Amino acid sequence: MGRNKLLLQVGGEPVVRRTVRHAIEAGLSPVVVVLGFEADKVQGALEGLSYAPARNAAFDKGINGSVQLGIAHVPAQAPAAIVVLADMPLVTGDMIAAVVERYRETGAPLVISEYDGVRAPPTLYDRSLFAEFTDAEGEGCGKRVVKRHREEAAAVKWPGTALADLDVPQDYERVKALVAEPV
Repeated sequence: MGRNKLLLQVGGEPVVRRTVRHAIEAGLSPVVVVLGFEADKVQGALEGLSYAPARNAAFDKGINGSVQLGIAHVPAQAPAAIVVLADMPLVTGDMIAAVVERYRETGAPLVISEYDGVRAPPTLYDRSLFAEFTDAEGEGCGKRVVKRHREEAAAVKWPGTALADLDVPQDYERVKALVAEPV
């Protein structure tokens, strides 16, 4: 992307702030935010929001370490964790809340989001699956957990248009065109 994509403005706020705000609006507590690249700048973008920071000094080693660190910071009394990626700005608080509600309705150890057949976060993992993250090495630990437990999983379906991951400038331009700026 050429710059910190979490600090890009979407809908009048940094992408990371938008994501954390939506998690809070969904009723998640605590909201654990894994901070890596330019952690101080990202924290500045989150000023005034209630969240639990977790610093990942090895952020350059990939997302696996961030997911593992986030899972490790989930309080002992929490029955589950939901992984939301800050670079997916079209995920709303209502979407996150729907994933949590499906978990409560079904008791499934895994709740996945499907966007016209594509699996992507938000994904909810029951505490019974947490150990599978700490034992995992290499990239894709979350995907491997999903693959191992797919038959036990519940799913929430979303339109493909809700799937947006900011990886290249064209992704950012598409998202900006979809999200209205505040008046």
